[in-house]
Amino acid sequence: MIDVTDVSKSYGPVEALRGITFHVAAGEIVGLLGPNGAGKTTAMKILTGYLQPDEGTVTVNGLDVLTHTRQVQAQIGYLPETAPLYPELSVQGYLKMMAELRQIPEDEQRDCLSQAVYATGLEDHLTRPIGQLSKGFRQRVGLAQAILHRPRLLILDEPTIGLDPTQVVEIRRLIRRLAQHTTVLFSTHILSEVEALCDRVIILINGRIKADARLSELSATPDAVLVLDKAPAGVFKALRGLNGVRGVEQVQTPDGYPTYRLLGEMGNGADLCPAIYELVKERGWPLRELRREVRTLETVFNELATAA
Repeated sequence: MIDVTDVSKSYGPVEALRGITFHVAAGEIVGLLGPNGAGKTTAMKILTGYLQPDEGTVTVNGLDVLTHTRQVQAQIGYLPETAPLYPELSVQGYLKMMAELRQIPEDEQRDCLSQAVYATGLEDHLTRPIGQLSKGFRQRVGLAQAILHRPRLLILDEPTIGLDPTQVVEIRRLIRRLAQHTTVLFSTHILSEVEALCDRVIILINGRIKADARLSELSATPDAVLVLDKAPAGVFKALRGLNGVRGVEQVQTPDGYPTYRLLGEMGNGADLCPAIYELVKERGWPLRELRREVRTLETVFNELATAA
């Protein structure tokens, strides 16, 4: 659905994007994650044809964004960080205006409006001026205009920014429902947003892509954690002797139980737990817990940001 290849963009001396490349398949929900100023909004404006890249190519559903801008924009639903709303218009009046601007045929407008309104839960607010709505409902109006023409691709720039926790949950549920019928790419700097909505994340830092992987791949490590009731003699030597173990660290825990982190060999995705369990059983060690170590997205993000 999206192919971005070697795209760069500068604003004078400021390099917003530095040769980024990524691809999004049809039906995916992909989070574009990065700190403020990372280049997320610039990337989305280029995808929608609002900005032109200095270098590189962008295609959406096989169409080049630069040479087929109108055709690409007809397939995209876009919600910028600040939704383009008119506070004096009613919800119904605004959506009707957007349907006209989208050139939706008159005989199809009723169905398109109804589907967008019910999908976003706006049916009880159609006659209210947009300026009288809460921020959460204004965001829903912005989403309704983005899906009005039944786009194949939905691009959302910080869709939950400034919302309270209840509104954030509502918008997340809405995005999940919408994603059943369209490809979704959304930007955020909120880690929990990605964990709640995405299976795949692209991490953008200082205009460069630092990671592009499924969440399960980012969180996986070759390490394991072993917790025993008591510290047996020779435990370090025995654990270090296991195949695939490059080191053993003792971890301090509040409960005081002997806890060991076994460091697996880098690049080896093998699970150390079966071999550790066999050793524990053979030695008769009092086992409390054995698990594969998993990194949080926060850990991964901080590592990449620190290395940037």
